[in-house]
Amino acid sequence: MIEVKEIIALLPHRFPFLLVDRIVELEPGKRAVGIKNVTYNEPFFEGHFPDSPIMPGVLIIEAMAQTGGVLAFKTFPEKKGSVFFLGIDEARFRKPVIPGDQLRMVVEVVKHKKDIWIFEGKAYVEGEIVAEAKIMAMLKEEKESKK
Repeated sequence: MIEVKEIIALLPHRFPFLLVDRIVELEPGKRAVGIKNVTYNEPFFEGHFPDSPIMPGVLIIEAMAQTGGVLAFKTFPEKKGSVFFLGIDEARFRKPVIPGDQLRMVVEVVKHKKDIWIFEGKAYVEGEIVAEAKIMAMLKEEKESKK
């Protein structure tokens, strides 16, 4: 299991944009399962939508991408940096995600070549699929500063 402190060490995301609370399964180079506990205190609920709060679909995809980022960096632990979206294909949203839900993101590697990754992500709440997408991302390493 990978707790939030280690996730913060791996990813550049911070509040309010860190969308993975924990990694509960990890097979380097193959798959990862991340958890996001969705609470009413999320800043996006203030505007999406005040009388009927729903987690924006794009943030569900971002949570899957962040889970994929952890997978990529745990596959190559010597690398440090960021993961950048290159594309999102076949995105589908099946059911709203609301406060109180626990989002379970299952991300599997479809293809990996050099720093380019293609993931297949599926998000579940209580065993029901709520969203899915193919995500293409690039691992961008930090350049060490020369002093």
